[in-house]
Amino acid sequence: MKEEEIKGILELLASPKKIAIIPHRSPDGDAMGSTLGLYHFLKKLNHEATVIAPNEFPEFLAWLPGSENVLIFEKDKENVAKVLQSADLIFTLDFNALHRTGEMENVLNKLKTPFIMIDHHQKPDDYATFMYSNTKFGSTCEMIYNFISYLGKKELLDETIASCLYTGIVTDSGSFRFPTTTSETHRVAAALLDLGARNGDIHNSLFDNNSYHRLQLLGRALQNLKVFPDYKTSYIRLTQQELDEFKYVKGDTEGIVNYGLTIKGIIFAAIFIENKEEGIVKISFRSQGDFDVNQFARQYFNGGGHINAAGGKSTKSLDETIKDFESILSQQNFNV
Repeated sequence: MKEEEIKGILELLASPKKIAIIPHRSPDGDAMGSTLGLYHFLKKLNHEATVIAPNEFPEFLAWLPGSENVLIFEKDKENVAKVLQSADLIFTLDFNALHRTGEMENVLNKLKTPFIMIDHHQKPDDYATFMYSNTKFGSTCEMIYNFISYLGKKELLDETIASCLYTGIVTDSGSFRFPTTTSETHRVAAALLDLGARNGDIHNSLFDNNSYHRLQLLGRALQNLKVFPDYKTSYIRLTQQELDEFKYVKGDTEGIVNYGLTIKGIIFAAIFIENKEEGIVKISFRSQGDFDVNQFARQYFNGGGHINAAGGKSTKSLDETIKDFESILSQQNFNV
């Protein structure tokens, strides 16, 4: 961050304020870890901080300290809108375009409140007064650690904040496997462990806390796996009927797309999930090497994200969406 930006933010935070902290819709570990980490930090500065999620977050993140205080916009739109309208300052974390908040965008667009964006995705929109945006980082949680350091407030970091930030680093790095994991990522992770983040407990809470139905759904997803060796591609499909059969709850499909990349020779994987309530097919893309799924999602499926991890959606039927996807594969260069 530039020195004048840091100075401007310090001036904003110099006196107690009502501050709203917002993750993207359908928040993941990085979104919830960064917002709750910042929440605990701002409370130490005597601010009245509130995390406001556009919709429910996955159950496997409900152990995060402070998660019980998160307001959910979709559950109480009128009252939560009033909280947003009364805020003196708004942080948006782990996204860079207001449409990523769903219906909440209609409220945010009308506010004259200063915004601070902290995010690691490509092509940020121009809505924030201050912007800390850098695609070289593997997680927003790592950026929050740096943000607190830039403000000269590292002494306020504690076990609670460290646990939140470590969670986001672990989930967005694929447990330190993804290419955006750097030596600095490990140094930040080490600092968080020194502060008291419990590596084993956090991993158990994130990855070893499955329900019986989630494992059954994973089994069905793997049965539905389809492989195209010539295109170095695999995909998984899940219908609404299958989700209902295995009593799907938010978060149950998290990480399933990655199984496609574990197949030898596969560099591009996708999962297509039918959502009858919203009338869309939700899509996640993952890749290895230089195949850019961010560009792929933007070009064909109204989405975006990172080079190796992105999302999209389709308003066509599940069958039509997959037919389009298979047709598009023949147009791609898989020798990258």
